[in-house]
Amino acid sequence: MRIARQVVVFDAADLATESTFWARLLEGTVEADDDWHTVLVDGEPRVAVQLAPNHVPPDWPDGEPQQVHLDLYVDDVNEAHEEVLALGARLLRAAEDTGSDEGFQVYADPAGHPFCLCWA
Repeated sequence: MRIARQVVVFDAADLATESTFWARLLEGTVEADDDWHTVLVDGEPRVAVQLAPNHVPPDWPDGEPQQVHLDLYVDDVNEAHEEVLALGARLLRAAEDTGSDEGFQVYADPAGHPFCLCWA
């Protein structure tokens, strides 16, 4: 089997907020349809957002199991932390020491999907 393209799809009640968040974070653009937005990075689909009017955000890490998450490896976690917060993310779990050689912090995007900023 040959996989021609891989796209992570997020459910969200607010397509514009969710797709704009991911487009800004990934430095891409949004291609919008009525019930589906695709985030393009360098002209290639990277993630998509599907309209789910009754979407209920996961309550992870302390509640219901997560549904999906992304690990994003960054060079400067403190700089990335400020950027994702400014874009609308919220911090779910902070690392004990962001100055350590490796680690991660857990965030939620505007629709509540968890993702991690990682460094190694």
